[in-house]
Amino acid sequence: QVQLVESGGGLVQPGGSLRLSCAASGIIFSTYHMTWFRQATGKQRESVATISTDGNIKYADSVKGRVAISRDNAKNTVYLQMNNLKPDDTARYYCYAFHRLFSIDYWGQGTQVTVSS
Repeated sequence: QVQLVESGGGLVQPGGSLRLSCAASGIIFSTYHMTWFRQATGKQRESVATISTDGNIKYADSVKGRVAISRDNAKNTVYLQMNNLKPDDTARYYCYAFHRLFSIDYWGQGTQVTVSS
């Protein structure tokens, strides 16, 4: 039973901060690349940030400088620290695990982030 459980979303004012967490179980977490995706209403799902098994990090241009992805393999958890949030950041944020060698992937159910005054 593979499970990715996101948490930390909520309602925040513009300029505020949130820290999202994704706790994984049922996989050897350290062997998976981890990505945060988001999908706003009426828009396509997009990649926000990725951290590879060796710690290589990539960010979407839209969040660069405001977001930091990290992982704690001992806790089987990946984090997304988001600062200076904007209304355009409003979306459901999904945790995604990818095992490149065997082309296996998993999705969490998401956590809602709403940025509004």
